[in-house]
Amino acid sequence: MRVDLFDFDLPEDRIALRPAEPRDSARMLVVRPGGAGLADRAVSDLPSLLKEGDVLVFNDTKVIPAQLKGIRKRGEAQAQVEATLHMRVAPDRWQAFMRPGKRIAAGDRIHFGHDANSCFLGRLDATVIEKGEAGEVLLGFDLSGPFLDEALHAVGHIPLPPYIASKRDDDERDRRDYQTIYAREEGAVAAPTAGLHFTPELFSALDAKGIERRFVTLHVGAGTFLPVKADDTADHKMHAETGSVSAETAQALNEAKARGARIIAVGTTSLRLLESAATPDGRLAAWSGPTDIFITPGYRFRAADLLMTNFHLPRSTLFMLVSAFSGLETMRAAYAHAIDSGYRFYSYGDASLLYRAETSDGR
Repeated sequence: MRVDLFDFDLPEDRIALRPAEPRDSARMLVVRPGGAGLADRAVSDLPSLLKEGDVLVFNDTKVIPAQLKGIRKRGEAQAQVEATLHMRVAPDRWQAFMRPGKRIAAGDRIHFGHDANSCFLGRLDATVIEKGEAGEVLLGFDLSGPFLDEALHAVGHIPLPPYIASKRDDDERDRRDYQTIYAREEGAVAAPTAGLHFTPELFSALDAKGIERRFVTLHVGAGTFLPVKADDTADHKMHAETGSVSAETAQALNEAKARGARIIAVGTTSLRLLESAATPDGRLAAWSGPTDIFITPGYRFRAADLLMTNFHLPRSTLFMLVSAFSGLETMRAAYAHAIDSGYRFYSYGDASLLYRAETSDGR
């Protein structure tokens, strides 16, 4: 499909730089395809919109301080560089995006925790093992395993999305705000942002309604923020992300579907992982590994019945995914309404609750 079909104009003042307080006070646009219309609600209304026995599926990945600043040294020459880690491939190796990419070559030594104006802040050195396209590199760190993890926490920054980072620096508040309350599996370099809206109070209200929750893990990579530069979706390459669905969770979701309950994916990351793990007949099994699933209109969904998600970038793979889920024209109309009505966009913005468009087989 033509990528420009997924374009729209977004005023700068619609981009949220901080989350709503409290989190569940954020607005939520309910989108029902097929002429059923739009409804302006709040995230705190979620229990009243779901049914007893429905199951919410959350991504329990935990964001790490994956934004690194340092000095590239090549002989006597040096330059300031930045790295955003996006997928771990070994205890001591990460794939990363480097800026400026043209200053990087295989064999370069990078000394993180330094800049041209500061003293030594911590020891975290790496070698560029491979250089790919568009500034992507494979970094081999001098530390490994938990020692590397500890060093990242010491010298790294929370990797705020570019549309926030371009307007302000990260701070201590972001270490709390850019993390879900249920995060437990370290490895993400971007938050599963639909989950940022949940509070202990909202969980209690969902429990009282008899709505179940299950957890999967997909370590979100920095590739989620990359624009689609191709003119046609067929020419776009997705970056892989690693994840897992446990046998226990798969069984629970299969049993829920068998009794007629609905599966609600909280976030596009949960949805992509469920679709990666689903068989053609919609059943789920234990699953683990990398996924580069790219969902565009025409895709037949197998696992989720509803999707709770934030508002996404124009021309992005995530706007393509929600357009596949609820229909392109439905989502274009929903986003136009959201913009006109003052909804806040992107990672710290408001939410939407999307119903799946009916497929030709009536599902």
